[in-house]
Amino acid sequence: MNIDRRRGFTLIELLVVIAIISVLLALLLPAVQSARESARRIHCKNNLKQIGVALQNYEQANGMLPPAGYFKLGMSFEPYSAHVRLLPFLEQARLHDAMNYDIGPELQSTVTGMRIATYLCPSEIRDRSKVEETQNHYPTSYGVNVGTWLVFDPNNGSWGDGAFGINATNRLAGVSDGLSTTLAAAEVKAYQSALIDAENPKAAGVSPPDAPARVASFGGTFSPYSGHTEWISGLVIQTGMTTTFPPNTVVPCATTAHQYDVDFSASGIGTLVARRSYEVVISRGYHPGGVNALFLDGSVRSIANTIQNGVWRALGTRAAGDIVGSESY
Repeated sequence: MNIDRRRGFTLIELLVVIAIISVLLALLLPAVQSARESARRIHCKNNLKQIGVALQNYEQANGMLPPAGYFKLGMSFEPYSAHVRLLPFLEQARLHDAMNYDIGPELQSTVTGMRIATYLCPSEIRDRSKVEETQNHYPTSYGVNVGTWLVFDPNNGSWGDGAFGINATNRLAGVSDGLSTTLAAAEVKAYQSALIDAENPKAAGVSPPDAPARVASFGGTFSPYSGHTEWISGLVIQTGMTTTFPPNTVVPCATTAHQYDVDFSASGIGTLVARRSYEVVISRGYHPGGVNALFLDGSVRSIANTIQNGVWRALGTRAAGDIVGSESY
């Protein structure tokens, strides 16, 4: 008589196998996540390097860096950003040629909603169009460095102390603090909450706030998801960043229902009235521990959240006489 000795797994054996597989997956998952983050960080740095090459080519072709925005009293529309002016140097010449600088973005809806891959970090969690009643806008993950705090004074036409400025005609040769130690751009988060049009401070020569918690005391209109949603706009709160506080600093602002982390703009940069514009626009990102930043020499480096405030501000100035060693950041 033939006896069939085949048998299946016992319940205990099956549970042991499942447990072993679970342990292996638990050990493997961090490595997979680390590899993905490494790939995203490299991709982000490559975007910034492309922007750096475009900036150098723009400066050679035009004799100056692109202004962060061009403003004058009486303008009836928001100005265009440095991002717009770089398009021909990022293999986007056809898109740039489709634009008309003499009319406002609101009349160029086929352009404003275009997604520019180079302007988006792969870790950005809100990589989506901002849908409005008459047109769409697409966000950006990178803001140009406009300096420490003061962005523009329409009373005398002066711009801030960063590499880029309002109505600025700055050249690389004029960056006396050194190209390798002066920020060109850094990461920002799309759909950033903000306090805007605070109309305070107003006076000339106001010092930057000494603590993030002081920012909300200036007031302003709370906007929950408006910052860095329009790569086409020359408003600093859309396409710029300041070095008031280090990367990923939380600037607290409490509403009746929620605690927010905000950017701040004292005024719309002098298009209708001659108000000075002070701004706190933090460099933020999704990479653990810090942000990626582009310097004017074209190099891209990761900057830790723990960088000293004074060093970060020094990296943001173009001609303040600061001496910053590479060991400081």
